[in-house]
Amino acid sequence: MRRHVPRRHVTAAVTGALALTLGLTACGGDSGSAGGDTLTVGATPTPAGEVLTYIKENLAKKEGLDLRITEFTDYVTPNTALQEGSLDANLYQHTPYLEDFNKSKKTELKPVTEVYLPPMGVYAKKTKDVTRLPEGATVAVPNDTTNEGRALELLASKGVIGLKKGAGANATPEDITSNPKKLTVKPLEPAQLPRSLDDVDAAVINNNYALDAGLSPKKDAILLESPKDNPYNNVLAVKKGDEDDPRIRKLAKLLTSPEVKQFIEDEYKGSVLPVKTN
Repeated sequence: MRRHVPRRHVTAAVTGALALTLGLTACGGDSGSAGGDTLTVGATPTPAGEVLTYIKENLAKKEGLDLRITEFTDYVTPNTALQEGSLDANLYQHTPYLEDFNKSKKTELKPVTEVYLPPMGVYAKKTKDVTRLPEGATVAVPNDTTNEGRALELLASKGVIGLKKGAGANATPEDITSNPKKLTVKPLEPAQLPRSLDDVDAAVINNNYALDAGLSPKKDAILLESPKDNPYNNVLAVKKGDEDDPRIRKLAKLLTSPEVKQFIEDEYKGSVLPVKTN
């Protein structure tokens, strides 16, 4: 399957209706009807958009779903559009991000089911071992609350830095308690992280942006998250009250089906990990 080329960043200031228009354009105008119950789902292009496209082309019709996919290149507008009602669901985020978004944006979004783990990784051009980063190295990390904490936790897992006890997913650079290599932590917009690799010593990159940039998390990351007890599985999310919508339940069933599990394993070869099947 062809990898998507990253597109222009869509900011949170875009209204839900405009975001929908932009997303449909990004998908090549997904306006045809396949019959059945229409369900519009927002997603980042990779891997969520590809997983949903597989379902649309192979499984949805049998379940009576007319699945329409709206792609976004940022992490804010898919939730804004979902809250405003221009989406029925979205797939791209983990529960800690969703909970933080609800708290900060006063939204009421709910996870329906976990689908896959897109492990976050550390990437570098001049070293193959995160513990061998040079003294004074600059490491770029995502600048949104939970993914910044997640990146710092990943660095701390190898002793590159130490974090305040209990900081967890909400950790910030201010929570660093030890920094033996005197690293400079540089928060950046998540979509910018792959492009930063020419300018920093290492970057901690979200899985979808790594894949979009042609990186293989399994092969290219010098440090990759473990799936064991990992809280960052991506979820199908809906607006509060829609959890039991029959269309949503049908999609949740398909997303956790053996067929989708097999697609994820074959397509991503360990760079994205399915978390459950029906």
